[in-house]
Amino acid sequence: MSKLVQLAIALTAALVAPGCGYHVAGQGDLMPKNIKTIAIPAFANITVRYQLARLLPADITREFLSRTHYAIVADPSQADAVLAGTVTNFAFYPTVNDPVTGRATAAQVVVTLRLTLTDSATKKVLFSRMGAEFRERYEISVDPAAYFDESGTAMQRVSRDVARSAVSAILEGF
Repeated sequence: MSKLVQLAIALTAALVAPGCGYHVAGQGDLMPKNIKTIAIPAFANITVRYQLARLLPADITREFLSRTHYAIVADPSQADAVLAGTVTNFAFYPTVNDPVTGRATAAQVVVTLRLTLTDSATKKVLFSRMGAEFRERYEISVDPAAYFDESGTAMQRVSRDVARSAVSAILEGF
């Protein structure tokens, strides 16, 4: 193949590629341009597990601040949008048992949330996820002398995972 034909193919590919519809994931921001500030008040909790509802607003705030240009404010009346959340379900399932003692050695936590981002001026719902489900698996020590309850750190991991997923979903309109 001659150099001229190779150059023509390369030039054609360069001209056609931008119009093929592909784009880099994670770069979208489908929020309305009038949204500059977001309030993330305390989450409601209708479960018996209090820790997650306490962790989520802080982790979601941290995620918004690290990934976006939005200012996070404490007072919903001073915000362009408000992200409200409710922890609607918390379940804990032993997944692996020690064959000798019968005690659980691993567990899975399943958390279900309701999230709604609302434009403060128009009251239009910008994002809504009614049954967002998140899971986290963790180990449980079988030795009572060396037992360390990892459920608290599992809740922290779930909260960070929820924050990453929720902010991505909000920004990319999923």
